[in-house]
Amino acid sequence: MMQISEAPTAQKATQFSLFDQGFRPFFLGAGIFAIATIALWAGVYLLGVSIPMLSMSPFQWHAHEMIYGYSMAVIAGFLLTAVKNWTGISTLSGAGLAGLFLLWLIARICFAMGGSLLEFAAGFDVFFTVVLVVAICRPIVISRQWKQMAIVSKVGIMLVLNMMFYAGLFGWLENGMFWGVYGGLYLLLGLVLTMGRRVIPFFIESGVGYQVSLFNSKWLDISSLIFFLGFFISELFLRNQAVSAFLALVLFVINAIRLIGWHTVGIWRKSLLWSIYLSFWFITLGFLIFAASHWFGVSIYLAIHAFAYGGIGLITIGMMSRVALGHTGREVGNPPKIIGYAFGSLLLGAVVRVVVPLFDTANYTSWIGLSQFFWVLAFFLFVVTYAPMLVKPRVE
Repeated sequence: MMQISEAPTAQKATQFSLFDQGFRPFFLGAGIFAIATIALWAGVYLLGVSIPMLSMSPFQWHAHEMIYGYSMAVIAGFLLTAVKNWTGISTLSGAGLAGLFLLWLIARICFAMGGSLLEFAAGFDVFFTVVLVVAICRPIVISRQWKQMAIVSKVGIMLVLNMMFYAGLFGWLENGMFWGVYGGLYLLLGLVLTMGRRVIPFFIESGVGYQVSLFNSKWLDISSLIFFLGFFISELFLRNQAVSAFLALVLFVINAIRLIGWHTVGIWRKSLLWSIYLSFWFITLGFLIFAASHWFGVSIYLAIHAFAYGGIGLITIGMMSRVALGHTGREVGNPPKIIGYAFGSLLLGAVVRVVVPLFDTANYTSWIGLSQFFWVLAFFLFVVTYAPMLVKPRVE
């Protein structure tokens, strides 16, 4: 099973440890960026704040930064840490890690300022991902752990999709921005589904505090992979709504069966367990809403935000919280109580953003604004709680 080991590892005893290991700057950066970018998005969406975006719509700006800004920061922190544990070979640290983080940060600043700086944003963004791919591939190649390349290769695909987005933005590729946004979202979704299948049952079995063996089926796993690949191709290239809706409905059934098999009552006593478990349920709900958007006229954006807000958002804050605890020498089974409130805020925001508008479309804008508030509050609590852990040396 492929996962991040949570056993303590030796660290240099310095007072400032932000660049000791990959998860530290990128998890902190992701948390702060999650606050800043949604606050800015609220200004754009609710208050009419203007950003010079060239041929890009506000939605495309928002979607790009949540995928290639926030989510890529989480992936960078996760993989730089995971690869070190998988291979036993150190990944970037110190000045090298600081330089990689700076590439990501400059790209985000340039993208937010828009206008002519979008060209600089593209350059720094692409260079950041290239360096990240090299940094995580090097230990894998040295240690000859080729099986890990399946996960790492998805980062390379994200690079290609991001380049497509910029090519579309600058008028070089007709469907580039569409492929970049939706390709990036669905690839992230596929990555979460793959990694979630590997780690969520393990986390539950080892974390509930009693003996339990969860139901897993190889046929369900294979079916999920095949039908999701079909969904990905249909949505990105075939644009056949009927086929996509059918595949989404099948994926809802498959993942609902898996989640029922992963349930045990002990998860509700552990915030680090129910958060990731419910994130999978939101993704599963997203497939059902996606199918309903074709047959019953439900807004497709509710499905998109079930995937992105409730699914990717909740699982990434949960995984960052868990990994940061384990790799700063703290007990994973005993997270700070306040982080449970952060998860609760994000969960409430997902309900407001996805579920409530199914029954009340008249106040749709108000529900979006409220969900933005809950998102910002959740990540504010995360940053306030975890910033000291991420900046200071691990607890020995």
